[in-house]
Amino acid sequence: MNDNDRTIKYYQENAEIFIAGTVNADMGEARHRFLNYLPKNARILDFGCGSGRDAKDFLRDGYNVDAVDGSEELCLKASKYIGIPVKHMLFQDLNVKELYNGIWACASILHLKKSELSETLLKIAVALKPGGILYTSFKYGLFEGMRNGRHFTDFTENSLEEFWKDVPYLYILEKWITQDARPDREGERWINLLARRV
Repeated sequence: MNDNDRTIKYYQENAEIFIAGTVNADMGEARHRFLNYLPKNARILDFGCGSGRDAKDFLRDGYNVDAVDGSEELCLKASKYIGIPVKHMLFQDLNVKELYNGIWACASILHLKKSELSETLLKIAVALKPGGILYTSFKYGLFEGMRNGRHFTDFTENSLEEFWKDVPYLYILEKWITQDARPDREGERWINLLARRV
């Protein structure tokens, strides 16, 4: 079993615990920054939607939303929570062209190895309309590997800048550090970024 399979297995087996720990996390600041760059009625892909928390908020605010996740169990539970079908799909299987104004990958593509991450970011760029916006976030640090049953690729400001030099078509607009939004994760930090498809 490879790291991707182990990560998906984790979410299959721990879906309810994961949802309980994340569904009420306040992502308002990041959502606000992301939506500031999007037109009204924008089409958004929630790329690794987890509980469906953010997709539900985008729908409430009048956006057109597609939601996907790699865990079938999370897809089922998120579909019920959001009220729209959530498609079961791996990140590597994204294969659309210039469809989305925005792609929201909150604490999701951090589960890819750096080589897979590079390929997926190219697919994200292709899936975005010209001028479209990507939001994504990573745990803050230099670790890459299995942790708590899942693969993580962490970044600092410097390592992210270095990695992003080889990312085509996505120009970083903003990056910022936040504390973990979950009350039981005090002291954990995240690096967030917004990038524009050029």
